[in-house]
Amino acid sequence: MTSVTETVLDIANLSVSVRGEDGSREVVSNLSLTLARGETLCIAGESGSGKSMTALAIMQLLPQPAGRISSGQIRLGDTDLTTLDERQMRRIRGDRIAMIFQEPMTSLNPVLSIGRQLTESIEAHTSLSQAEARQRAIEALKAVRISEAESRLKQFPHELSGGMRQRVMIAMALALEPDVLIADEPTTALDVTVQGEVLELLRDLQRQHGTSVILITHDMGVVAEMADRVIIMRHGRMVEEGKTADIFARPQADYTCELLAAVPRIGSGVGRQKSRDVLEASKPANVAEVNGLHVRFDLRGGIFGQVTRRVHAVEGISFSIAPNETLALVGESGCGKSTTAKALAGLVPYSGDIVIGGRNLSGLGRDERKAVRRDVQMIFQDPFASLDPRMRVGELVAEPLVIHGIASKDERRDRVAALFERVGLSADQMELYPHEFSGGQRQRVCIARALALRPKLIIADESVSALDVSVQARVLDLLKELQREFGVAYLFISHDMAVVENISDRVAVMYLGQIVEMGTRDQVFSNPRHPYTRRLIEAVPMPDPAQRRSRFARLDQEIPSATRRIGEAPLKLALNDVGGGHLVAAEG
Repeated sequence: MTSVTETVLDIANLSVSVRGEDGSREVVSNLSLTLARGETLCIAGESGSGKSMTALAIMQLLPQPAGRISSGQIRLGDTDLTTLDERQMRRIRGDRIAMIFQEPMTSLNPVLSIGRQLTESIEAHTSLSQAEARQRAIEALKAVRISEAESRLKQFPHELSGGMRQRVMIAMALALEPDVLIADEPTTALDVTVQGEVLELLRDLQRQHGTSVILITHDMGVVAEMADRVIIMRHGRMVEEGKTADIFARPQADYTCELLAAVPRIGSGVGRQKSRDVLEASKPANVAEVNGLHVRFDLRGGIFGQVTRRVHAVEGISFSIAPNETLALVGESGCGKSTTAKALAGLVPYSGDIVIGGRNLSGLGRDERKAVRRDVQMIFQDPFASLDPRMRVGELVAEPLVIHGIASKDERRDRVAALFERVGLSADQMELYPHEFSGGQRQRVCIARALALRPKLIIADESVSALDVSVQARVLDLLKELQREFGVAYLFISHDMAVVENISDRVAVMYLGQIVEMGTRDQVFSNPRHPYTRRLIEAVPMPDPAQRRSRFARLDQEIPSATRRIGEAPLKLALNDVGGGHLVAAEG
C-alpha cells in the first residue's frame, strides 16, 4: 500500500442539518477528519449515526431541499468543496472523487446498457473519442475481473448478478482513477464469498493506483480486515477515532465496546446446540419433513412464447426439523434457500413431499391448506417492505387472527398487546404506523405477527441481514428466548456463517439448488467436509485486525447458471471440484 503521508481530504467542523415537519435537526455535528493518500479510513456505526450523510455531504449530494451543510469545510486538496456550485462539482465528481453506493441495482440506470453508463462519465471528463472511451470501459471491467468484458457492455443491469453489478459500480468509480473513493456499505447486500472478492478487488486497485478510500460500514469484521484507521460515529457525532488495532484492542468509548461485543464471531457458538435426542424426547414427530423437493421455473421465449429454458431452483433436497430446533439453511444468493422457504409456505409450485405436522401438503384441499398455514409463518428480510404502510402495526399483528377467525375483537387486542410486550415493544406502540419505527423495531413487529397464530414452524428468511450488528444481536437473542418459551422450530435462512453458528442446532449447506452438506453445528463448523462449506467459512471476515488476511479466497470462475435448456440434463455437483466453482452435468 502507498505510504501514508500527503493529506488528500480534510474535513473541519462539518455539521449537516435536515429540515422536517418539526423543524431542522442536525444529523452530523461538528465532525473533523483527515484522509491521507493511499489510506483506508473506515467510518463505522449503526443506522442513523450520520455515516452516509457525511459521504453525501462530501459529494455535495445531500437530498434537496431538506438537507444542507450548516457549517464547516470540506477540502479536497486545495479546493473547498462547500464553496462550489453544481456545475463545478460535476467536474470534480467521478474525476477526482467517486462514490460506490450500497445498492447497485438502484444506482444503475435500468434502461441504459452497462457500456453506455460506463462511457458517459469517461466522455464527460476526458477528451477521448467514443471508441477510446469504449476501450477504457472494457479495460475497467477487466480490472474488476468481469469475464467477457466486451460482451458485457451490451447487457443491462438486470442481466447481471448482484456481485457483478457491484463490480460494475466499482469499475465506473475507478475508470478515471480518482484521488478519493467513498464506498458506502459496498458489501452489505452481498454473499460472504462475493464480499471477500469485492474487498480484495478494492485492495488490489488501491495498491495499483494509490487511491484513498473512505469505507462506510456497520460490519466490524470488514473494518478489521480493511481499515488503517477507524472513526466510530453515533447520533451524528464522532465518539472515537484511532488506528484499527488500537480500537479493537483497547476501545475507549462505551459505545465502541458495545459494538465490538455484539459482533458474531466464528467459534463463539460451537458446543451449545441442542442434541437431536433432547429435541425429540418430548415430541417424537417432526414439525416438518421435506423429501425429494424440486422447484423449477419455466422461461418462455420466441415468437410463440414457448418454454425454451427452465430454472432448476431446487433439485431433490430432503431434510426434517424437530420441535424446538433451529435448522439453518445457508448458501449464496441463487442457491435455492428462499425458494425452499416459499415451497414450505405454499407460495410456489413444487414436486416432492412436504409434510407439516404429519399432513402432506400435496394431498390437501384449499381449506385444509389454510389450516396448515397456521402452523407455518414467515419473517422476511426487509421488515419495511413486508408491512403494509397504511395499517397500524397493532392491526398488522392482529391480521392473521382475523383471517383465521380466532378470538373476539377484545381478545385479539389483548393477545396482540401481550405479544408486543413479549418482543420488547409497548402496548402503546400498537397505534403507530411502520414508518414510525426503527429497522430493529419493525423486525420485532414482524416477529410478533409471526407468533400471533402460535405456529409450530417459523421460517426466518435473511431476517437479520439488513440490521445493524447490535440490533441484530438483540433480535437473535429474542428469537432464542421465544424458542425456549414457546418451543417453536425455526428454519433460519442466511448467508452469514457467523450468525448461523450463533443460532443454529443443525446446518444444511446449499449450492445451486442442492444440499451438499448437512450436520450438527459442531460438525459443520469444526470439521466441514465439503469444499464449498469450507470456502463459505473461510470467507467470513474476522473481527480482529491481528488475524487480517493478506488475500481473500477467490473462485476460479463465475458460478454456473442454474438455467438449462429444455431436454438438457440438470447440473450435478462434483464433490471434489465445487470449491473451485466447477460443475459437471449428469442425467436426472
